[in-house]
Amino acid sequence: MPPRVVGCVRAVRWGNVRVMIETKSLRKQYGDVCALHGLDLQIDSGVIFGYVGPNGAGKTTTIRILCGLLAPTSGEAWVGGVDVVRHPDAVRSLVGYMPDFLVPYEGMRVWEYLDFFGAAYGLRRRERRQRVDDVLDLAGAAAMRDYYVETLSHGMRQRLGVARTLVHDPRVLLLDEPTNGLDPRARVEMRVLLDRLRQIGKTIVISSHILPELASVCDRVGFMEQGRLVACGTVREVQRQVHPHRLLEIESLSDPGAVAETIRQLLPGDKIDRLERIENLLRVQFEATEEEIARLLSGLVQAGHALVAFREVVSDLEEAFLALTSGDGFGRRSTEP
Repeated sequence: MPPRVVGCVRAVRWGNVRVMIETKSLRKQYGDVCALHGLDLQIDSGVIFGYVGPNGAGKTTTIRILCGLLAPTSGEAWVGGVDVVRHPDAVRSLVGYMPDFLVPYEGMRVWEYLDFFGAAYGLRRRERRQRVDDVLDLAGAAAMRDYYVETLSHGMRQRLGVARTLVHDPRVLLLDEPTNGLDPRARVEMRVLLDRLRQIGKTIVISSHILPELASVCDRVGFMEQGRLVACGTVREVQRQVHPHRLLEIESLSDPGAVAETIRQLLPGDKIDRLERIENLLRVQFEATEEEIARLLSGLVQAGHALVAFREVVSDLEEAFLALTSGDGFGRRSTEP
């Protein structure tokens, strides 16, 4: 159950909270600089959302507002149905925030560090003992329970950072660059951990510049540029915004010329943007739905062509990032309201 705060809870039970995070016309001004330009964002419960953008795009400002650490200049925001502006203390109990740099508390063992934060959240001593063991086990960090925090490697500190966000059992995790600086094995382990947290019902927002990591773990992504959300959706939907037409590679044991002729017969001429042959490989770019692609495959098989490969070529998240952001601090799609 969410905290009972009169006048700010927009849903009665957690099971009824479909949209866990929502902002409307959210704006933040720092003097003459506008960090957020009327951000409208919705993140459903139980998903991993990747928050992408160049430095200064407004990602950290958004996260700090959602944590209740920063007041917006105007607009509204809710976490779990709780108004973050009117009730920031209630929001903090719902959110676990992991900054991009974990400040080591020298002279404290890992369990003491987590116990300290559990006490700060008002957990009783007996409950804290059990909770510390639970979050260390969940984060795969039980072996370092008695290590001093300042002696931990970077990867260990990242795991400790995740454990700290979980100590008060929040519904939402806001993770700033959780895989930054990790070696390949540690990144894989972090992906496994994030997937495990999703499975137990956590809603997770990840701010990161390591785009392949986001593509592999996130349900949805949002691209920020100069304080504006320029693209939002599943990874595939964002890729479609960059390349709305489909590109197929078709390899066959049959005569490529005959396969190309069948493709022309199956697809209306005005739909084909490009059809080229590279030895036995055909590349066809055209405007199509999933159903039309399925019919094309079926038609080629029915025509007797022995297909070796039939695959769609899609842009990766890095290509989408480069296409949707300018990299010079001025978004391609950004204009002053």
